[in-house]
Amino acid sequence: MPTLIDQPTRIPCVGTKPKAINEFVGRANTGTRSVSIARMISPAGWEEPGQTPEFDEYTVVLRGTLRVESHGGAMDVQAGQGVIAHAGEWVRYSTPGAEGAEYVAVCVPAFSPETVHRDPETS
Repeated sequence: MPTLIDQPTRIPCVGTKPKAINEFVGRANTGTRSVSIARMISPAGWEEPGQTPEFDEYTVVLRGTLRVESHGGAMDVQAGQGVIAHAGEWVRYSTPGAEGAEYVAVCVPAFSPETVHRDPETS
């Protein structure tokens, strides 16, 4: 029988402004290690440190614009578009637009603080 996920777990986040990370499937909410699925709501002007994760991250933008930077350059991913950040490649996310962004991120294997490998934050 299918398993109902009654509600997500709010995951602590990093970055310059508060961002909502609501994990529906993953290590925190369902104990799933093979994949994580989260709804993200990022305010205008949010940015986080770069990272070199051990997982592939598949992202679909539902509203607004998500900026994705890599060593190869930067791209703005608009509502209705998606992007794949590959395991082992450096990437940094931000929401520079006035409306911020809402998006769904799927990580394979599941996201964990130990496998994201964030850049040290500078002050």
